[in-house]
Amino acid sequence: MYSFMGGGLFCAGMGNILLIISTATDYWMQYRQSSNYMHQGLWRYCTPGKCFPHNASIAHLDATRALMILSLLACFIGIIIGIMAFIHYSSFDRFDKTFAAGILFFISCFFVFLAMAVYTGVTINYYGKRYGNWRFSWSYIIGWVSLVLTFFSGIFYMCAYRMHECPRSGNSH
Repeated sequence: MYSFMGGGLFCAGMGNILLIISTATDYWMQYRQSSNYMHQGLWRYCTPGKCFPHNASIAHLDATRALMILSLLACFIGIIIGIMAFIHYSSFDRFDKTFAAGILFFISCFFVFLAMAVYTGVTINYYGKRYGNWRFSWSYIIGWVSLVLTFFSGIFYMCAYRMHECPRSGNSH
């Protein structure tokens, strides 16, 4: 049980760090315009030598930002509850912290998935038609890696929960 919880905490910690990096950096997409490479993130776009905040409220960027922040919060709270479960902190006896941490990691994974799907769909439909020479960049890829890590942290915590619950359910009969 503890090895699953340790693996889950490791994946969740790495996933949360990667979520922070992905959300904060400006390399979600790179494109070429008038022989210059430009890049943009969720918060600003950059030309060679200068970066500018997104002036207009662009709906798909607002949705992606909100979902990434919700994912960060769910993962962070899941890590705290996961640590409490790992050290047997018992302020809530009727509250199974292992199960709650696993659910929060799955919720975080779902929010990242929604954010990445919104960004991917709009970017492909808009930039794919407007610019011929563009590509997703490393911040975007890190977002997908964090999705995988938060998913596996949820799997690890659910496995730990099942290992912990199976002996209990066997003794009740």
